[in-house]
Amino acid sequence: MLSYQHGYHAGGPADLHKHAALAELLALLTAKPRGISYVETHAGRGLYDLAAPEALKTGEAAAGIGRLAPDPATPFGRAVLRSRDLHGPDAYPGSPLVARSLLRDQDRMVLFELHPAEHAALTENLSGPGAAIHRRDGFEGALALAPFKPRKGLVLIDPSYELKSDYAGAARFVTALIRKWPEATILLWYPILPAMRHETLKSHLAPLPVLVNEASFRDPPARGMTGSGLILVNAPYHSATLFDRVHAQTAAVLRPDRSATRQARRGL
Repeated sequence: MLSYQHGYHAGGPADLHKHAALAELLALLTAKPRGISYVETHAGRGLYDLAAPEALKTGEAAAGIGRLAPDPATPFGRAVLRSRDLHGPDAYPGSPLVARSLLRDQDRMVLFELHPAEHAALTENLSGPGAAIHRRDGFEGALALAPFKPRKGLVLIDPSYELKSDYAGAARFVTALIRKWPEATILLWYPILPAMRHETLKSHLAPLPVLVNEASFRDPPARGMTGSGLILVNAPYHSATLFDRVHAQTAAVLRPDRSATRQARRGL
């Protein structure tokens, strides 16, 4: 949706869940010299100011990253601290900057963002060698360009889910992308809302080799999102304890739902 802007939610509890998992995945996928392709379907602007009116209005950053002391021993902690070193103490890295802090010269980044203002900011914040930035619908663009080279890769998908149809649309996209690019690892984020629409998303993707992880917010708002979910498709080797590391880093903000986590049939 072109009305959605992530600045209101940057650094909130859901971002911590998503970004800590993303950082851990990238650390695994870049452990060997072979290059990877990193793709985002809904990239946003890449860099956020937590002192901006949008962030202060919702208070989500205060309930999220504001409660954590980033640990430089973790990939996510290093990404946050690097962002602050480069852009000031109120800076928070969106997923493209989290990825950039962990990717290497041999890796490729492909970012899609349709919102004109967000795309302009993304171009300003992320332009440089190794990054291709498209003002284009991410689902359409990624399917049109896949498979990417290098063939080993990670795709992050985090739509706004402002429409009920976004859940089914995300499931259709994941299924189509895996069919066209079977080597890809996919990380799909979704909100946990009282309407529980995410259960339909999970059921659509159940036939795939997936690892599902959910967490509830320790201080949920009176209305709206109460938790965050992630579906990992084609989990890379050695990722069996990935979400344990994520929850150890975010324990002050998130409470893991162990009953919602299940192991992939292959890839661990």
